[in-house]
Amino acid sequence: MDIILYLLHFIQYQQKQICWLINFICRYIPLKQWAFDDSHSPKYQKFKIDELPKVISSKQDWNWKDLISYYQWRYGKTIKPVFRRVECDIPKHCTCPACDAPVDYLMWNDGKKKSQVLCKVCQTHFSPTKDNRFSKTTVLRCPHCNHSLVHKKDRKHFIIHKCVHPKCPYYLHNLKKVDKKHLDEDYGKNKYKLHYIYREFTIDFFKLDLNSLPKNASSLKFTKFDSNTMSLCLTLHINLGLSLRKTKQALKDLYNIDISHQSIANYCKSAAMCIKPFVDNYEYGTKKVFTADETYIKIRGIKAYIWFIMDAASRSIIGYQVSDNRGVGPCILAMRMAFRHLKELPKNFRFIADGYSAYPLAAQQFFREFGDKFKFDITQVIGLTNDDEVSKEFRPYKQMIERLNRTYKASYRPTNGFDTIDGANYDLALWVAYYNFLRPHKHAGYTVLNDVDLLRGAGNMPGKWQLLIFLGQQAILNMQNQGTA
Repeated sequence: MDIILYLLHFIQYQQKQICWLINFICRYIPLKQWAFDDSHSPKYQKFKIDELPKVISSKQDWNWKDLISYYQWRYGKTIKPVFRRVECDIPKHCTCPACDAPVDYLMWNDGKKKSQVLCKVCQTHFSPTKDNRFSKTTVLRCPHCNHSLVHKKDRKHFIIHKCVHPKCPYYLHNLKKVDKKHLDEDYGKNKYKLHYIYREFTIDFFKLDLNSLPKNASSLKFTKFDSNTMSLCLTLHINLGLSLRKTKQALKDLYNIDISHQSIANYCKSAAMCIKPFVDNYEYGTKKVFTADETYIKIRGIKAYIWFIMDAASRSIIGYQVSDNRGVGPCILAMRMAFRHLKELPKNFRFIADGYSAYPLAAQQFFREFGDKFKFDITQVIGLTNDDEVSKEFRPYKQMIERLNRTYKASYRPTNGFDTIDGANYDLALWVAYYNFLRPHKHAGYTVLNDVDLLRGAGNMPGKWQLLIFLGQQAILNMQNQGTA
């Protein structure tokens, strides 16, 4: 009986230990691991872009002389300078911010405190030392109720302005759609977007230089190896998708070339510096439908983002960008690259993307910057199933860019991520050059997407890489000549 009792106690102890381990595993160790966790997009909230606000100039067209003349004509009253019993201690350079009246028409309005000044001409109160409401040159107003927007929050690249007027038609219209049970809850209305919101960007992404060459430019003078070795490295590393160390081993086994993986990386970096200007400034002859998407990579184990914009007719990559954030800034830069050679958008233009908020916000900024010439809406294909007519009609375009993401990921995964964002930029520039000019595509009859006359004469792929470097050098010279001119 003692042995049975002991075994029962031991079984109960084991059961407690098993329960504790299961609880620990369920809390801290995921039972199902993705093969590639960077292939799955995180969930994001639905986003709505409001129309642009009214921009009203706060500077009046009239000044103090016009007001004095008007009072004289309308009321027969002449406004004289302030009669002072003591010497004026208001600074001589001080003027009325509303009508520009000089110091002769200004007086203290708060007695001995002397912190507020009154203008005798326009009856305006202001502080002579602190910033006042007249320091703003423009005022943002709600397009629905014409009330001034309130500065609510400061973000990294933009400021959020909000219309808080309780009788705004836009707010009242959205309030009718709120579930009544949420109105009774504390902060229940915060689950909805009810007020008009405008995002004012503090960085002008349209003035950032897209033609700037990569940093740390190095020479193409070879000491131990030659240009043929460099082109072999590019062929094995970019075309075949081998890692740097496998490329090193392949060169040793096939050609008896003993080269380090770091030298291969330096060759790729130098080639990317030369080829990138040619790829970015090439005239692709874009059509009426663009499709865009973003995908994920790792830089030192931290998630980063790559933006692709493709011309749906030619399947060429016309815009790309590497960023450490998923904000609207990189999206605008990629769009600028795609619209580089367009003076205005063609008729019936379509820009197809997923439901991410950066695309409609970037489209709004293009309209704000260039007007009706670049006014376009984002056609959003949301989800994986065709739940609406828009998704059903434009799903094939979204699948094009998703297929492009998978093609890039196949060449990216052997790298096991990048060490710096510059390394990701160099690798992406070379891969885009290979995809647009060297890679045969099935839908193009197993030919390249963009046929360059000079590349036809190359007998093999290493020769084509050398000619691409030559074309890139010519593009750099043209950019430098245009800059000096």
